Amino acid sequence: MKKPAGGATAAPASIGSTTATGKSKVVAKKPSEPTGAAKLQEKMAEIGLQEKEQLAQEKAAQHDLPYLNLKGFPIAPEALSLIPKAEAETFKTVCFFFLNDEIRLGTVEPGPDVEKISKRLEETRRASIATYLISEESFRLAFDLYSRLPEPKEVIYGYRIEEADLAKYEKEISDFRQLQEKIVTVSTTDIITLIMGAALRSGASDVHVEAEEEKVKVRFRMDGVLHDAASLPRETWKAIIGRLKLLAGVKINVEDVPQDGRITIYLAKEKIDIRVSFLPTAFGESVVMRILRPKTIALEFDNLGIRGLALERLTHEIEKPNGMIITTGPTGSGKTTTLYAILKKLNSPEDKIITLEDPVEYKLAGINQSQIDHSKNYDFAKGLRSILRQDPDVVMVGEIRDLETADISIQAALTGHLVVSTIHTNSAAGAIPRFLSMGVKPFLLAPALNAVIGQRLVRRLCEQCKIPAELSPAQLKEVQLILGSIPKNSGYTVDLNTLTFKAKGKGCDACHGSGFKGRIGIYEIFTMNKEIENVILSKEVSEYMIAELAMKNGMITMAQDGLLKALEGLTSVDEVLAVANVDSELTEAQ
Repeated sequence: MKKPAGGATAAPASIGSTTATGKSKVVAKKPSEPTGAAKLQEKMAEIGLQEKEQLAQEKAAQHDLPYLNLKGFPIAPEALSLIPKAEAETFKTVCFFFLNDEIRLGTVEPGPDVEKISKRLEETRRASIATYLISEESFRLAFDLYSRLPEPKEVIYGYRIEEADLAKYEKEISDFRQLQEKIVTVSTTDIITLIMGAALRSGASDVHVEAEEEKVKVRFRMDGVLHDAASLPRETWKAIIGRLKLLAGVKINVEDVPQDGRITIYLAKEKIDIRVSFLPTAFGESVVMRILRPKTIALEFDNLGIRGLALERLTHEIEKPNGMIITTGPTGSGKTTTLYAILKKLNSPEDKIITLEDPVEYKLAGINQSQIDHSKNYDFAKGLRSILRQDPDVVMVGEIRDLETADISIQAALTGHLVVSTIHTNSAAGAIPRFLSMGVKPFLLAPALNAVIGQRLVRRLCEQCKIPAELSPAQLKEVQLILGSIPKNSGYTVDLNTLTFKAKGKGCDACHGSGFKGRIGIYEIFTMNKEIENVILSKEVSEYMIAELAMKNGMITMAQDGLLKALEGLTSVDEVLAVANVDSELTEAQ
């Protein structure tokens, strides 16, 4: 039998082939084998891939990046999902490794976009990031794995309370004073919705639901003061606490340990987060719901109450590229809001602002906000070290509590960063002795400080029902003594013989019967000068010495600022004298 042209061997017999005797026989079909052409094609493809991997290696060397071939590399879904599919496809970048605090990225095209992804993951995951250069083939193999990932779903923590539910009782309840009449007529399911609706309409910041021996008490905190809103029969407590736990997403059968949850309220134009705290007490768990409503906070200096020479000096200090600005005061005095106002004024595309908070209560657009997590050993000191590796221009530290945090903050202020933070002292002048008592070195503190703010919050008088005030002789003498010691170079002059003030009225619908509506800050702000620096560097530093030098430089005290606002009818003398640190100021004035 002749061979086919070209020397090819004849194909082997298959089913139905004929033997030499002319009889047919059945021959089993052999498995197909690649032809010579197919083998050649496979080999050429393999060589092509090798060449592409070689080009990727050379490209990695040019960009000073390590190279990696992902063929056969096991990629976990939790790693892949760190970068959204659309983003991975756009920037040809995947996450192929994620374990504890280590993340590894692979990219075909290194550049600014990949650096942004890396920085974002470093910030949000608090992890060490390494980037490798990979080939197009490696990227394709990794990208194909996205098809195996489950579709992402929105995660809702807590429970939704829809606006329609809140509007259900809107006509019947205009404020918390009418809550008692309605709350005893509705089902347990609707009680919480009813309470939250009344709280939102009244502008309450917190809702307290407390079990007592004979009843369940509901109280609202408005303008910093608690008001009785309603009471319920003791026998309703189990149903109420069960409903609250269900809404907040905590364990219903746990009663002997504190728990924290969250409720989300979706309104037409805003989302309201409510943080819920459960605490065991003698008669049952005490529940406090903190209403976080970003649209209600004032972030302009004028609205906060900072003005005059203090505003001019503070504005000048926050425009400096480096240094520290510290706010002081007790819990609930508005320190964080003041810091937010400073950040809002500084927020621009040219500056990178990062905050470190415990917790993050209000989200600020354009600002990177990081939250402390003690369970993961992520505290202020460790967080601050990580933040400084992010190349920020402005850093906000929620609170300086210890020497390590203070030292890192001061070093940051001295090396080109503007640092804003809070510290717990009774007055602005007390901040410096507090720093020194922590162990801060005076020769570092003096050049680092730009300005210190002391503050309190006082209630605003209701414009609709406030009335003229009549001061007792003792009150008038006290007021004259405080106002009479205002520094001449402060920009304020007061005629002590023609003092007129306003007082709270009986209450009206506008203020829900309280006589007050809203709050305003009273401030004392001083900036650093050579005299104060010299005192810091001396061996004997006292709050009184710092206050005296600050007032000599034109600082008005919180009590003086409050009484100036009282003269304008914004608040009352009683409110200022009750809130401001008057006793120490009288001692200084005398």
